[in-house]
Amino acid sequence: MAKDRARFVCQSCGAVHPKWMGKCEGCSAWNTLVEEAADPRPAGPSRGAAGGRRISFVGLSGTSAPPARIPTGIAELDRVLGGGIVPASAVLVGGDPGIGKSTILLQAAARVAAAGKRVLYVSGEEAIEQVRLRAQRLGLSDAPLGLAAATALRDIAASLEDEKDAALVVIDSIQTLWLDALDSAPGTVAQVRTCAAELIRMAKTRGFAVVLIGHVTKEGTLAGPRVLEHMVDATLYFEGDRGHQFRILRAVKNRFGATDEIGVFEMTERGLVEVANPSALFLAERRGNIAGSAVFAGLEGTRPVLVEVQALLAPSAGGSPRRQVVGWDSGRLSMLLAVLEARCGMTLGMNDVYLNIAGGLRINEPAADLAVAAALVSAATDRPTESECVYFGEIGLSGEVRQVAQAEARLREAQKLGFAAAVLPRRVARGAGRPAALDGLRLSEIGHVADLVAPFAAAGREKRKKAPAPEPAEA
Repeated sequence: MAKDRARFVCQSCGAVHPKWMGKCEGCSAWNTLVEEAADPRPAGPSRGAAGGRRISFVGLSGTSAPPARIPTGIAELDRVLGGGIVPASAVLVGGDPGIGKSTILLQAAARVAAAGKRVLYVSGEEAIEQVRLRAQRLGLSDAPLGLAAATALRDIAASLEDEKDAALVVIDSIQTLWLDALDSAPGTVAQVRTCAAELIRMAKTRGFAVVLIGHVTKEGTLAGPRVLEHMVDATLYFEGDRGHQFRILRAVKNRFGATDEIGVFEMTERGLVEVANPSALFLAERRGNIAGSAVFAGLEGTRPVLVEVQALLAPSAGGSPRRQVVGWDSGRLSMLLAVLEARCGMTLGMNDVYLNIAGGLRINEPAADLAVAAALVSAATDRPTESECVYFGEIGLSGEVRQVAQAEARLREAQKLGFAAAVLPRRVARGAGRPAALDGLRLSEIGHVADLVAPFAAAGREKRKKAPAPEPAEA
């Protein structure tokens, strides 16, 4: 009988190594290799191909009805999912510990159950009494959903086989499940991959939707192999700071909807509450006439969102100035600082620069360049931006301000919230007139970042001229 071979699998990326090494060659992580028993290989070539069932091929033409949806009763969650949960689909939800993954899914499961669907909630991290206490705090004790606490995959699979009318199954979490056929511990690559594959297979064959809660690493990615993200139909991430009341639900993969939509929630004593107008909340604590602040008219999917960009410049005490960024790309900040110095003659290199996107939202689109530049110039010249003005536009390396998508939607959101002016890229298309229904908004179109810096520099010169001259010192 052949001896079972052992292999060493990276618990971060899933790379397989023939022997133990301190550093994984796949992801360069240290001390992540764990020994696992190799899967036995069938003897003989292509043994599994014999006796196969013939498949049929069809053409590209033809139509099919859109997949039916199960509304969760939470509009922000349905927005991210593309209209609701698709039956026989698999959804993976990840996020930092304590961010609200179990809370939002318990709320969604209770509302689906209240709508008459059979919902099962399997907790592998908490006891039944702990889940009941959370349900009481959220006011969901009367929801008719099935609750169980289990970690053995065989027990869970056998129980799901007996459920004939289940519509939604929530697993909290996939890292706690284990299969006794594998020698590895729960949470390892082999256990996570095998348990997830079995649950997804059951969801496809039995027709119920399964939602898997996943842990994240300190880098913010889902723990376990990346193949887990390829196995599911949708991958959602919860973003936000546990010390902040706002939570952002973002889709990074969705086979049944868009991947650029976000859902905004507010953490309260009664659980996660939907935020229908996130722009108003992101700007609720904004103070006008403060240097280093600018309002960015952004776009998250089909939803325009207005957020405040804050910048602070301070003389560097050491030889290496600091660049601290929260909610934006630090590399793009370095690029903007270089453009302002090279193209506009500003001296910013010897200052510590701190940049913050207020409200806990992370901005990914390059349209925020103009708002960040306005905040930096305002902080450098100690001149506040116009309190009723928004900024958006992409800045190139030569200093040109480039067009961005859906400018009219951004301007309408600004006008709805009471803003009176906007600084945006110059429209170069022929016949591009003023956007409709924006007659009350003052638009300042600029083609170069120097046009943004000029008003701040002129205001600084006027301030120095009006300043009283210092009195001569007495002899």
